[in-house]
Amino acid sequence: MYSYRIRVATGTWLFSGSLNCVQLWLVGARGEAELELYLRPARGEEEEFERHVCEDLGPLQFVKLRKYHSLVDDAWFCDRITVQGPGDRAEATFPCYRWVQGQDVLSLPEGTARLAGNTLDVFQMHREKELKERQQIYRWATWKEGLPLTIAANSTDELPLNVRFHELKKLDFEWSKKIGVVDIVVKHIYRILGSWNKLEDFDYIFPSGKSVLADKVHQHWREDTLFGYQFLNGVNPMLLRRSTSLPSRLVLPPGMEELRAQLEKELQQGSLFEADFTILDGLPTTVIRGEQQYLAAPLVMLKLEPDGKLLPMVIQLQPPSPSLPTPTLFLPSDPPLAWLLAKCWVRNSDFFMHVLRYHLLNTHLVAEVIAVSTMRCLSELHPIFKLLMPHTRYTMEINTQARTSLISDGGIFDQTVSLGGVGYIQLLRRSLAQMTYRSLCPPHDLADRGLLGIPKAHYVHDALRLWEIIARYVEGIVPLFYHGDDVVSDDTELQAWYREITEMGLCQAQDRGFPVSLQSRVQLCHFLTMCIFTCTAQHSAINQGQFDWYAWVPNTPCSMRMPPPTTKEDVTMATLMGSLPDIWQSYFQMTLSWVLSRRQSDMVPMAYHKEQYFSDPGPKVVLKQFQRDLGNFEREIMARNEQLELPYEYMKPSSIENSITA
Repeated sequence: MYSYRIRVATGTWLFSGSLNCVQLWLVGARGEAELELYLRPARGEEEEFERHVCEDLGPLQFVKLRKYHSLVDDAWFCDRITVQGPGDRAEATFPCYRWVQGQDVLSLPEGTARLAGNTLDVFQMHREKELKERQQIYRWATWKEGLPLTIAANSTDELPLNVRFHELKKLDFEWSKKIGVVDIVVKHIYRILGSWNKLEDFDYIFPSGKSVLADKVHQHWREDTLFGYQFLNGVNPMLLRRSTSLPSRLVLPPGMEELRAQLEKELQQGSLFEADFTILDGLPTTVIRGEQQYLAAPLVMLKLEPDGKLLPMVIQLQPPSPSLPTPTLFLPSDPPLAWLLAKCWVRNSDFFMHVLRYHLLNTHLVAEVIAVSTMRCLSELHPIFKLLMPHTRYTMEINTQARTSLISDGGIFDQTVSLGGVGYIQLLRRSLAQMTYRSLCPPHDLADRGLLGIPKAHYVHDALRLWEIIARYVEGIVPLFYHGDDVVSDDTELQAWYREITEMGLCQAQDRGFPVSLQSRVQLCHFLTMCIFTCTAQHSAINQGQFDWYAWVPNTPCSMRMPPPTTKEDVTMATLMGSLPDIWQSYFQMTLSWVLSRRQSDMVPMAYHKEQYFSDPGPKVVLKQFQRDLGNFEREIMARNEQLELPYEYMKPSSIENSITA
């Protein structure tokens, strides 16, 4: 008789255990044994059993299990199963990390990562059957023509169970949304449909004390230094670029020779920067509760001072057009209310660029394409599947929730912001057309925008350091399985996965600088670094700060209710207040910014996922080094932030979620 010691670990999530009975089989290279073992798994427990088998099964290849039920199919969340065979044989690990339902037999392969191999190999047969089944479960859908494909689900209830929020996450997320709405309705119902009369009225809804940075924004939002700072280190550091010439759309009428000379001087010194919102030009706006909303397409020219401050020099709110061949230019020397209103228009435009282009499209939708392609094309045995799975957690559900409530027809966006459904879909299409491979990779994007070497550009510094750390992690994993470039090019699963991302999910992305295929380890490492960076650090950089910069509504208004001004002399407080969001819009902006940027109750910091998809020792060593590198970088950030008036923490590793979950 041969002794086998089996340990079965059940997840810690609410309802992870099951009242149903589970039976196990061991499958080895020399035979298969049905165990006289029927367990009833309990939440959060690891149960251990010892069973004797008549023959030595040889190296274990699979554990098979079946969950029986009579009246109720009580789903079981199995973390993993480990088996210690006879003699000094190494313990075999069988990762699961999924819900077990129904009464079908589920085969869990031993967790050593394997590339696709001989068609007669037992693992190859398993992976082919597995992918065929997954492609029926994870199907593509077109949410809107001309945009990235999404998971086929019209509601979260239609999603595969294994990508759904676990119960506590679901309860916490629903609670956070409801408590914000209750606060609006209960506390302020008597004023909710009106308009503000003066800027101080926004204090009624500003939640002082919830964020140190939000309080500073509240106090200093009128200042040019804070206005410029946001382009470098605010919630949207993605638009600013160093000028290489004066923009052709900037119209300097006669009498502004002094301004032209100042701009030319800064240009020659390399200290002239611009933020161009031309992509917003001509987008249709909506009507909210009978009131027309408006949008501008500003151009902002800024100068970098020797002390590192970025200051606006001129704002042009609209591009030249036949009806407005010489747009009005707004200057810091203008009447204070006119200059403040011009900056509010810029911040409103930045709101849409941030929320739709850089947050929704460049992180959420890109990450969903990666997640769905991974489930459709890569076997659980594949090393890239094991590498990426922790970075796809919850992404399909949070995106489905957004499409069915936030940006759905008649959803929150349609009710509160100036770009209605037609407008924001057009913006997303324009943005996808401009989204290149280089724009998703900080070393290229920041170089293309001329932002390297700016001392107080904290996003720039942190993004480059995190890219380097993630790249080192990926470069430690890939050579363990790809011993040469030919192994990359010959990997059929990998090539199918890459094509599904670029050709299908991202709508022929090869036309926008993505390689046609992956032909080398260098190419593979670069692409994987982009995937992980997008799902972790980049999302953190543009998600965490929403409450900080949006809670004080005048700093970044979500909608404007009067047309952009064409003169400066007539701007009054009534003009400013009539332009800013009304009370209803302001409440939703503040509440939504809190819901979306709050730290999640089950937040998993980058690189600290509990799932152990790799059973090989090599990847575990590389992951430990990744964690050490992130810890060292965290200490660098903390030391730097102690010297800063406005600490920059959005890319602090302990604050970065391991996947896109909100």
